[in-house]
Parts: sequence; structure tokens; C-alpha cells
Amino acid sequence: MTDYSPNEKIILVQYAIKKYENEEIIIEKLKTILSEKDIQRNIDTLIGTQRVRRIGPEILENNESHTDIPELPVSLIPIIENL
Repeated sequence: MTDYSPNEKIILVQYAIKKYENEEIIIEKLKTILSEKDIQRNIDTLIGTQRVRRIGPEILENNESHTDIPELPVSLIPIIENL
């Protein structure tokens, strides 16, 4: 696994949420690049900071009305496209 900065991990999780919304699918897709602990920690952080909201038991949604999703760094574009 590649070492990503904390900010890159947050961005990866946010873009995965944007792409899939189902928490179980998000975790499965991201497991190839982040540890499950990192994924869950970042989801919890995003919910705690109100950048992501839970709309059901397993559905996550970026809270774009509250905060903008950060711009995707060029280095992360291929990773998000391959999820």
C-alpha cells in the first residue's frame, strides 16, 4: 500500500463516497489502497466535521450544501478512476 497523507486519505474517501454512496461498497473498493481502519476513521472524521452525512444505515452522502469537496489532486485521479 502506498503511504498517503492524512489529507489525501480524506480526499480519497470523499470521492469514493461521491462515486458509490453505499458504505459497504466504499470500504470494499478502498481496501485495495487504504486499511479498513483508515477508511473507517476517515468516514467518522468526515461525518464529525459535517462534510459527509449518513442518510440511512449504509448510505453516505457528501454534504455539498455545507462544504465543498476539495479539488482532486492530479496524483489521485487515476486511483479514483479505477475504483
